[in-house]
Amino acid sequence: MLGLIIASVIVVIVARYVLKKYPPQPVLFVGGLAMMFIAVALNMGNILPAKQSTGLIWLDTFEFIKQTFSTRAANLGLVIMVVGGFSKYMDTIGASTALVKVAVKPLHKIGLPYLVLALTSVLENFLAMFIGSASGFGLLLMVTMFPVLVNLGVSRLAAAAVIATASAPGWGPAASDNIFAAELAGMDIIPYFFDYQVPVGLCTVAAIAIGHFFVQQWFDKRENHSVENAKVNIDPIKLKEEIPVPGFYALLPTIPLCLILFFGLVIKSVNMDITLATFLGVAFTMLVEYIRNRDGLKIFNDLKSFWDGMGLQMAAVVTLVVAGETFAKGLMSLGAIDTMITAAQGAGFGGIGMMFVVVGIIIASTLVMGSGNAPFFAFAPLAPKIAALSDIHPVLLLLPMNFVSNLARSLSPIAAVMMVVSGAAGVSPVELAKRTCIPVTLGIVVNIAITLILFYK
Repeated sequence: MLGLIIASVIVVIVARYVLKKYPPQPVLFVGGLAMMFIAVALNMGNILPAKQSTGLIWLDTFEFIKQTFSTRAANLGLVIMVVGGFSKYMDTIGASTALVKVAVKPLHKIGLPYLVLALTSVLENFLAMFIGSASGFGLLLMVTMFPVLVNLGVSRLAAAAVIATASAPGWGPAASDNIFAAELAGMDIIPYFFDYQVPVGLCTVAAIAIGHFFVQQWFDKRENHSVENAKVNIDPIKLKEEIPVPGFYALLPTIPLCLILFFGLVIKSVNMDITLATFLGVAFTMLVEYIRNRDGLKIFNDLKSFWDGMGLQMAAVVTLVVAGETFAKGLMSLGAIDTMITAAQGAGFGGIGMMFVVVGIIIASTLVMGSGNAPFFAFAPLAPKIAALSDIHPVLLLLPMNFVSNLARSLSPIAAVMMVVSGAAGVSPVELAKRTCIPVTLGIVVNIAITLILFYK
């Protein structure tokens, strides 16, 4: 019990500093190290097994960080960096913008405003798989889709609410949190995505779209909405100059996923993983760029964005993964997780009860922090241990944790995507959060229900 009390105090301190906008990585590292040092001082056990120990238990705390960095950077980190680099490269050459413009074009011809609104919700949540930044994607949709929706007759708030939930489920084989969840579940990202995320994600996307269809109509009628100006308020500095590219460039961001599908379903003798598929996508794109531009210097200069994207992922995501695992190790070193699970089981909580507990923690943390990444990377490493002690498969915990850390982001007025979209639409982020609340909450409920129906044994 002492370990749980100490851990609770440190968790509160860590949360306080993250809420004060301190960078999450050093806060999590310091919190994790503090808990490990206290565990060593109170003789609560070893930090590392004897074979991995440095021989001095106090140094084992830093040895754990070293070993975690070494493991994550070489495997999980490589995947995250390569996929992030590819996303940046696609954005640099204009392929991401081309994908969005081609995909939304058919919606212009439908004359029913709220049907278009719902279809936009569905379409954008599929396109989000190929575009790395939620706020960047939101800004792109504000330029391409917001004026269309407003001119059709929906309110600015309704159009902004749909765009703010563009990346709400956060599904896809290229997202860093999904790759991490798959690794913790003991599987490759491809089966994790197709076998688990797809069936649950499809139902979640449908629920959000249906929610928007009815909720935005109800709000617009209640507020006596009349046709508004479709002007978008975007700082020219934030708005990238559009790069003119052929329409077929819309296919380039989809190459890795297409290769995975082709070799996974047609030529099964070839082992095609996400990293290899992404490298092939980069090579093919460079060839296309050379054929179109005949300028080797431009192609190599543009390729710098791929390396820059990799470096950004290392600095922003891989470090967050290791910091989260360090924090989780501190909690486990103090015995806090064992105590919490024993208490929960004594109170009658089974595997499903524990799932609701961890999902509730993730949602609450995401709402107050405005970001799902920090709480997910901090608490996800605990899922395998909690699952083992609760006698359930880790994926039953990781899958809803993974989804809700993204979904809850669209409920928080201080989330980056909500701030960007509300600013561009000229509306209050709090009013925007009111518009997203019911559709996203419906998505969360459906997500958890489908997870239980399909995977709980």
